[in-house]
Amino acid sequence: MRRTPPRRLLAAALLMASVLAAPMAAAPAATAVGAVRTHGSAHDECSSGPGLGRDVTARLDKAIAGVRRDAGIPGVAVGLWMPGKGCYVRATGVADKATGQPMSTGFYSRIGSETKTFTVTALLQLVDDGRIRLDDPISRYVAGVPNGRHITLRHLAEMRSGLFPYSADAGFAHDLLSDPYRTFTPRELLAYGFKHRNTGAPGKVFVYNNSNLILLGLVIEKVTGHHVADVINRRVLRPAHLERTLFPDGPNVREFPEPHAHGYTNQTLTGAVTDSTDWNPSWAWSAGAMISDLHDLHSWAKTVATGALLSPETQKQRLKVLPTGFPGLDYGLGIFETGGWIGHNGSIPGYESVTVYLPALKATLVVLLNTDITTGGQEPSTLVARAITQIATPGHVYDGSTPTR
Repeated sequence: MRRTPPRRLLAAALLMASVLAAPMAAAPAATAVGAVRTHGSAHDECSSGPGLGRDVTARLDKAIAGVRRDAGIPGVAVGLWMPGKGCYVRATGVADKATGQPMSTGFYSRIGSETKTFTVTALLQLVDDGRIRLDDPISRYVAGVPNGRHITLRHLAEMRSGLFPYSADAGFAHDLLSDPYRTFTPRELLAYGFKHRNTGAPGKVFVYNNSNLILLGLVIEKVTGHHVADVINRRVLRPAHLERTLFPDGPNVREFPEPHAHGYTNQTLTGAVTDSTDWNPSWAWSAGAMISDLHDLHSWAKTVATGALLSPETQKQRLKVLPTGFPGLDYGLGIFETGGWIGHNGSIPGYESVTVYLPALKATLVVLLNTDITTGGQEPSTLVARAITQIATPGHVYDGSTPTR
């Protein structure tokens, strides 16, 4: 196996997924909707409602199986909801390569950079409250940021700060991979990036950067006087009725509720594949530490894309997407648009996700994987989401892949 450069590592709390090139364990047949989920039924309508038809369902089954085989993905859970047409909710493959335990649509999963949609929502609520402004400089809230007087909160949220990403620092990657169970503080994370010169002037160039979201987490804490995890729980998760979504932090940073799949990564010092299920996510904090499940994300996709928790004007600012320099992908304030789909994806060692909403068809797509290993530079969640949308929404094909690692 090709060795994975350690410094690509925590670009992995970012956006698009990855592909496991290791041999798969024998994969059981597709599991029907909601095999494990026993709580609530608000988002389980596919279990008793119409599917997308025998032909489309068969094509989706075949396409997903093909991507899993070619990319070596152990397990995948998919939810596609298309009002007026039906839905497709399936889990295939294995959650544990050692035991062959099947993947399920009811598992919790690490969602990596989808965390950014929650952090930025909390930030924008403070904008609505009049407690901050998007064009405030970060220096007003956090001291010691290189060129902080000229970098605004807007620049941070839209990935145009010009700061050096801490996750691209070779020393950080080595420190994390040497002990993936250690706890990092936000200030420790930022220090890895701040020792480098800025990559450019604020507002000029899109550079996907976890440092930006760590800073926005600190802004939320400064303004509210509360831990960012508590703010997100109280102001975002509760109003959105997301009962199976959490931000592990502080003494609970290692929390990972059962049931969940094992996660597999090759982001190690040697490039060897390992089980990263219980790695400490503190290194990703407000940029990528959160956990959720398929059905909570089904609900969240529409909430975040339509601005249900924000004022119309603030949501308009959020969705003012700009070109990223990567074909087919534009980025707003902690959210992207590709092929008409609005939302975010996530990647953290061992797990990947996609949660997007298509306003044109009021459709929602959620993909959860238990690997982040790329194949040919392609992330596995992108491959799965693209294959699904090529069949189900051919006029709106998802292509949310960027060279984030």
